Amino acid sequence: MKTAFSQLSTLARNTEGSRIAGEVSAITGLTLTVVGLTRALGIGQRCTIFGRKGSVLAEVVAVDGEGTRVLPFGTWDGVTIGDRVEISTQGEKIRPDISWVGRVVDALGRPVDGKGVIHDGPHPCSPKAAPPNAYSRRRVGDRIDTGVRVFDVFTPLCKGQRMGIFAGSGVGKSSLLSMMARRAEADVIVVGLVGERGREVQDFIQDDLGQEGLDRSVIVVSTGDEPPLMRRQAAWTATAVAEYFRDQGLQVLLLIDSVTRFAMAQREIGLAGGEPPTTKGYPPTVFAELPQLLERAGPGTGEHGDITALYTVLVDGDDMNEPISDSVRGIMDGHVVLDRAIAEQGRFPAVNLQRSISRMLPDCHNDGEYAVLKSARRALARYADMEELIRIGAYREGTDPDIDAAIRFAKPAEEFLSQQKKESTPSDQAFARLFELLSDAGIEVALPRKEG
Repeated sequence: MKTAFSQLSTLARNTEGSRIAGEVSAITGLTLTVVGLTRALGIGQRCTIFGRKGSVLAEVVAVDGEGTRVLPFGTWDGVTIGDRVEISTQGEKIRPDISWVGRVVDALGRPVDGKGVIHDGPHPCSPKAAPPNAYSRRRVGDRIDTGVRVFDVFTPLCKGQRMGIFAGSGVGKSSLLSMMARRAEADVIVVGLVGERGREVQDFIQDDLGQEGLDRSVIVVSTGDEPPLMRRQAAWTATAVAEYFRDQGLQVLLLIDSVTRFAMAQREIGLAGGEPPTTKGYPPTVFAELPQLLERAGPGTGEHGDITALYTVLVDGDDMNEPISDSVRGIMDGHVVLDRAIAEQGRFPAVNLQRSISRMLPDCHNDGEYAVLKSARRALARYADMEELIRIGAYREGTDPDIDAAIRFAKPAEEFLSQQKKESTPSDQAFARLFELLSDAGIEVALPRKEG
């Protein structure tokens, strides 16, 4: 009875009242021009085009003297000049619910996992909401124990923090996200797969995430073959679902893979709407939309929870200074760089410690932990500076005691930083093990003195 009532209420909410109609006047590439609705449809509103092969949901991306320009959430197959166009509210709001946990939905909040209907929650949420007021937010909270040693020690993640993971293709971004989803301290995990390869969706869910991760996750999926509106919408929908759980007072971990594909989708939308291309073909709206998306995550307000977010950035040509990487890095509260050279050596996660930083340091570590971190970073930096000379035999042992100690520390440190996907280490054990390795290498750690 409850299920029938839920389905009936959903149908009632989606039933439209009076209808205003226009018609198709032109189709150029992805862009369709509608006349007759110029004063009724604004930017971001939706309409339905009734073609010969069925109806197509579309969104307004531009308005000019020739009419209203719209892009499809599907394809224009079967649509032609003169076809009827009606205003629509389909998909403008989503209604997340606790029953969504463990489910996989598309960018419009529709189930795609074959597990039956998905129940609507009582409160509608806008996929494109405004970020919380900066003066009402709490400060970033305590450190989260992720179980990933390199994160917990060197680039710690705190409640309400936003961290970027920067890497080229095939360097281990998805595997690192799955490690976070399995073990990180959070009430709910929300995963947004934006523009993902269709073949890899099931691989990520079944192999990387596993049943353990899925049981506490909501996964929003848009594959790379879908239209740009759907790919952009996936990032918005995943963030809106995270906001819903945050507003219930829960601690949420939001994982978006990837921000780059979100930016690419916005580039296609902007260019189709007539925007001028700027840096590397990206129109101005891309750099306006990025902070609007990323600022929605972070600490909550009042009795709300927090959204701790990890965003992957697919670096174009391994260039860490390309436009999207540069823009995202300036918004984040820290960045982790995955290095292809380290991955090729077989160490995963392939984090380049010299190029990675968490802006929550040093406050998120206690004095002893921070002392261990500083000593380890200093030793690894010394080894990195001398690595080429050491490899070719140009450095002679005994020349510098600090470098000798760094050499002794380097190999066991590499083993410490390497971690299997299903392996997890509590942060206190990680610090204790690293302190032991430093001591074995003869590296002094300036631990704080105990009072009394």
